[in-house]
Order: sequence, then structure tokens, then C-alpha cells
Amino acid sequence: MSRRLLSGLTLGVLCVVLAACVGPVGTNRVDPRIAQADLARSATATGEPSWSTRNVLFENGLFGAYEEQPEVVLDRLHKLMMATRGDPDVLFALAELSYLYGRSEAARREYLLASAVYAYAFLFPEGDGARPSRFDPRLRVATDLYNWSLAAAFASPDGLEVVPKGGTMMLPFGKIEVAFDPASMRAGDRELYAFIPLAELEVYGLAMRYRWSGIGAPLAASSRPLESGKGKFDMMAPRMQVPLTAVLRITKARRTLADGEPLQSRLELHLAWDGESVSIDGEKVPLESEPSAAQALTFTGVPVVQIETLGFLGRLTGVLKERPPLVSTTPYRPGLIPVVFVHGTASSIVRWAEIYNRLLADPDLRSRYQFWFFQYDSGNPIALSALLLRDSLTNAIAKLDPEGKDPALRKMVLVGHSQGGLLVKMQVVDSGDQIWRAASKVPLDDLHLSDTTRDMVERGLFVKPSPYVSRVVFVCTPHRGSYVAGRNFIANAVRRLLTLPFALVGASAELAKNPNLAKAGLSPVVPSAVDNMSPRHSFIRALQKIPVAPNVTVNSIIGVDTDGPIETGNDGVVEYSSAHIEPVESELVVHWNHSLQGRPETIEEIRRILRLNIGLKTGGLGEAHEESQTPPR
Repeated sequence: MSRRLLSGLTLGVLCVVLAACVGPVGTNRVDPRIAQADLARSATATGEPSWSTRNVLFENGLFGAYEEQPEVVLDRLHKLMMATRGDPDVLFALAELSYLYGRSEAARREYLLASAVYAYAFLFPEGDGARPSRFDPRLRVATDLYNWSLAAAFASPDGLEVVPKGGTMMLPFGKIEVAFDPASMRAGDRELYAFIPLAELEVYGLAMRYRWSGIGAPLAASSRPLESGKGKFDMMAPRMQVPLTAVLRITKARRTLADGEPLQSRLELHLAWDGESVSIDGEKVPLESEPSAAQALTFTGVPVVQIETLGFLGRLTGVLKERPPLVSTTPYRPGLIPVVFVHGTASSIVRWAEIYNRLLADPDLRSRYQFWFFQYDSGNPIALSALLLRDSLTNAIAKLDPEGKDPALRKMVLVGHSQGGLLVKMQVVDSGDQIWRAASKVPLDDLHLSDTTRDMVERGLFVKPSPYVSRVVFVCTPHRGSYVAGRNFIANAVRRLLTLPFALVGASAELAKNPNLAKAGLSPVVPSAVDNMSPRHSFIRALQKIPVAPNVTVNSIIGVDTDGPIETGNDGVVEYSSAHIEPVESELVVHWNHSLQGRPETIEEIRRILRLNIGLKTGGLGEAHEESQTPPR
């Protein structure tokens, strides 16, 4: 057989062998989303290596070996990274493959920590290290790898919490020293504990979810008063989850990895309200944050129906009964104006969740306001609840700023929904004796009362404008009463079911024994909030005639859920004619029912008002509304 024939046969056999080993190469036209999904595969998106990492494995003859011997392949890639002085392609592959292996059942935790180290070295090459382009899709993947791996590397044994700590930690290729200051586990005078990784939470119940992309593991922590802080005034809501971000700052990560030297690092905890970025190698880097997830975690497991129903009837017990009337989402922050939300009848602070979620997402607002919430037993007489609100605000300011050095505390904005709006109005009127005279023909001085009862009546019904409030926002407020509350069978049913506070029961008994009231033929029955809101009741008839103090700015949001002219409409509980008052800076009619706190129109209007309150433009649709709106006069 000739050499040429043999050569031809050999070439033919080789072609057959290659055809059997290699499939056809070509393309198919598909929807761009399908092509993009294939390009976007990664450890964080699909749970498989990205094309970039697959390329590194193929280029170095390690693709098939990774499935069988992942630790061996990772060790060889680490040595390749050292030989190439921290090649970014190899660093990214190491970060991705270490994470995938670290999440497998057979792996050890040090691979997850290694993933965070490799990702950090890829993201922050010190000195003249090659930096990835800002259009490189691996940047977001590497950031997620760092954030997720950091949380997993410091996870508790059950994986449910993150445990911040320092010390020597093992890596597959050596050790890393972690410095950590336990003093950072505090917020004001509160100790932080039970750190929950927010990236692992599914959020429900909120129409909007805000997430600020950046570096670090977003966490939420529970808090409790420090031993050293016991006895100090503390407004933090007991259940409030404190949002923060954990960052592991690694000194000269790429260079140290390439040199094979022990790594040095510092674990930092950054509270969300202390700053939104950190400086790394001279670069301002945003912190990853999940404010909506932290808020949703705060309300997880809260017995809303129990709180609202039993709170209305005055029958809450145990811890719920002892809940503080005024709570804040943060420790006191000097220089920030308090916005105080007051819920309505048979309601709770949970109803403000959507509004708070949106306001917190506005960087201008969260840097200029602090958000407080008032909670109360909404079946009690309105004057009593309004007195509790007044005392709570006065007490808070006296304890937070005893020397009067913080002018922001004297610029409060009160936002009240429904009955809450009436409580708010009671903070900004000069009632004189009008409310008392509407209920009693007998002057207060002519009654035989104990000092305690007389003081309660005087402070509850004879009110002056609060010196701390500069603006009020009324939301679906029944200034002239609610036609629902005016139905006798509802008022009677509530009165039978309601459990009044002990002090009020005592005052009622004392009034009942007062001979002057008996002679005047007046009933000593203590009214419920529902009684107070009946259009026929003396309380609401007197309060509606008292104007808001002229130095207080008023805004109004009114619901109308009926067809026909707005002026004759209602929201199912309150008539437009009852909610409408003058003069106001603005009035917005929202075509929805009485529970409109979560409506986008309501939320954006409150946001607009708060921005204008500090001299800022609203932007977007809110600004268009501001320019086109003609306030009623």
C-alpha cells in the first residue's frame, strides 16, 4: 500500500474519530431573552459556572476534572493565580467555583470564606492591578459572591443567623486574621443581637421593595437596652429590626494572595442610618442594603388582627398591653425633624408600612427626618387619647433634649388617619372652655372633684397648641364626625364591649356622684371614641368649630369612593363634607375607600408635603401635581 494511500486512510479515520467526538458547530436564531439567559448563567443566577469560569477551566484542561475532584482543581487554580500574580479571570473563577463548592453538602466553610476573599481581590485590585471594566457583567456577580459568601462564612451552626466575630479563620490555602470590635454591635444605647441575613428572605405584603446595591452582607438585627443604658429614655420600637451591613475589609488582598502570605482583615458593621458608603482603596463604594426586607421582618409574626381589635376594645394583655405609646424606628438623631404617624380607629402602626417604606427610600427625607409612631387603645374617648399623645410628645422632647438645643424637635410634622387626625387636631388648637361647655352646663369649677380627676379633665379638654408642631396632615379625618359612628346600634354595641382604663372608670364614678351634674340633668356616662365621632355628639360639634392655630401649616388628603360630584361623596366611613376643612395649604382627593394609607396617591402626596416642608422640589409626578394643584380657599 502506498504511503499516499496510507496517509489518506489515516486522515479519513482521524476525521471519523473527530466527528464522533465533536458535535456540529453553528447557530440558531432565538428570542434575545433566550440568548441572554444563556450568557447570564452564573453561580448566583443559575447555580452553575459562568461562561467566563468555564473558559478558564477549559483553557487549563480542568473542566471535566472539577466535577470529580473540585478541591484538587481549586488548588491548581489557586497556584495558577499566584503564578499569574492575581490574574482577574482566574480570581473570578476561583470566587465562583469556591462558592459553588462551599454551598455543596460535602464542602467545608473555609471555601465560602475563600470565595469572599477571591471576590474582594477581583473587585478591589490594589495599586496597578488590572481592574475590570465598569461594563463587565462579572462585577455584579462578584459583588453578590462576596456578599453572600461573607454571610455564609460567619453563619451560626444552624445557618439562620450571622455571628460577627474576630480571630483566626481557616482558608483552603492558609489562614486569615479577622479583627473585630464587639463595641460595633450596638445602636445608640442598645445592644444588637440575632443578625439575620436579608438576602435570603422573600418579602411579601409590600407593594414596593427597595434594595440598594453595593458591597457587604445586608443584615437586620434585634436590639435590647445595654446594661449601662438601663433607665435611659429609649424610644426604639421593641420589635424594630435594625438594618445594617457587614463588610470584611481585606488588606492588600490581591497582592497578599499572589505572594502566598497570611491575610489580614477587619470585620465592620455599618448601621444604615450612619452612612450609605465606605471608602476602599480611595474609592467611594456604596453599601448593600435591604431596607424593605428589614421592615417586613419587623412585622413578621405580628398579630395584627389581635392588636387592632383588642386594642380598640381596650382588652390587650401582657406585653401587648404594655407597649410604649410612642416609638421610633431609630435611636434619637439630633437635627432631624420628627414625623409622627397616628393611626385611626381599630387600626395599628402596621397600616403605615407602605408609607414608611417609600419615605425611607427617599435619600433626602431619610437624611432630614426621623420617623415616630403613636399607638393607643382607639376605643377610648378621643380627648383621653389626644392627651396621651400630647404627654408622649412632651415627655419625649423633655428627655431627648432637656436643654432645648435641637430646633428640629420644635418643627414636628404630625400625620393622622381618621380618628388619628382628630388626635392630631387636638395638638394644634386653642380650645378654651368650648369643648367643656358643649358637654356640660355646669362650670368645671362648680364640680366637686378630686385633684386627679380635675387635672385629667382640664388637661384633656382645655388645650393649647403644642409648641413643638409646625405642620399637620389630615388623612380621611372626620372633622364633622362619621356617619357610620352616628349609627346608634354601632355606638351602643361598642359601649357594651369596650373596657375603659381604670383611671377613667374612677373618674366616671366620681362624676356620677357629683350633685351639681345631677341637678343639671347631665349624664355622667363616659363616651367611647365612636360616641365622640357621631355627628350629633357634643365633642365633635365643638371641635369642628375650633380652628387650627394660624402658625401651623395644614394639608388634607380625602378619600372619595362614590360616583357623582366629589362634594357629595364619601369614602365609606367619612363624608367629603366632613373631611374638608379650610384654610389648608393643599387638599388632595384620592378616589379610594377609607383605608387609603397604602395608595400610591396618598404615599406620594405625603412625600411631596415632606419634601416641600424642608424646601425641596418633589420631582416626577409629585412635582406636576404640586404645580397644577389649586388649593381650596
